[in-house]
Amino acid sequence: MDDHQFQYVEGQARPGFPALLAQFQAHSDGAAAQATAELDLPYGPHPRQRFDFFPAPAAPQGVMLYLHAGYWQSRDKSLFRFLAPAFQARGFHVALANYPLCPDVTLDELVKAVAPSVAAVAAHARQRGGADLPLVVAGHSAGAHLASVLGLAQGDLPRHDPAKVDGVWAISGIYDLAPLVGTTLNQKLRLDAETSHRLSPLLTPTAAPVPAVWLVGGAETPAFLAQNADMHQRWQGQGGSAGAWSACVQAPDADHFTVLQDWAALRGPLADTFERWWAQVQDQAR
Repeated sequence: MDDHQFQYVEGQARPGFPALLAQFQAHSDGAAAQATAELDLPYGPHPRQRFDFFPAPAAPQGVMLYLHAGYWQSRDKSLFRFLAPAFQARGFHVALANYPLCPDVTLDELVKAVAPSVAAVAAHARQRGGADLPLVVAGHSAGAHLASVLGLAQGDLPRHDPAKVDGVWAISGIYDLAPLVGTTLNQKLRLDAETSHRLSPLLTPTAAPVPAVWLVGGAETPAFLAQNADMHQRWQGQGGSAGAWSACVQAPDADHFTVLQDWAALRGPLADTFERWWAQVQDQAR
């Protein structure tokens, strides 16, 4: 656990990742070919403040905004479009957002830049028949960190605020950024003790956060398993004496990227967790 370079970089790598990511891209190219898909819609002036929108094929029940992986410094929403059909089939309008990357921006600036995506996606969903639908934010890896930050900002927002988030589903995230300061990742993140603390959702006090699920692959490094469990415990401790609704889940044998396949499939206990979480989101959004 003390070897942060291994826990957050080398230990997470798998030899099968290039082939798996090529598979993701091929399936994502197919999803982008949907006749109803709307690609690269702006939510701000930066070239990477863009989102793709995949409408639900029938009467929608919710809106899902998805934020991609890449350690805040790489990758693109286009690699993860393959996730959209699975949640469209469950009645969601699905939006996948890009955001500016480090070191072109600081992580502080990145967090501020992604915030307007919520209101922009909500407004677009309303135009597509999504008035007053619950809006949830899902994210993977760096995107999980950003999803949790957006979820933490909800305490003082009224129900109908255009930036309102009703639920969070975070996958394989890093919620305490301090261990990254001494790794090669920090060459582009440029974190120090102050910024790593301030931008860590695990260390951020909040009031009444939204229902959340913290999912991690069972074959990820101990540091990722610990971050997932610690964030779940932290989330439960917020929202008053009763705490907030939160679930901590491991996908058996899944690694940092195959966990996305488990999430999209939603079979067995993971499907049960999704249904319980969604019931909580709907109840709180009323």
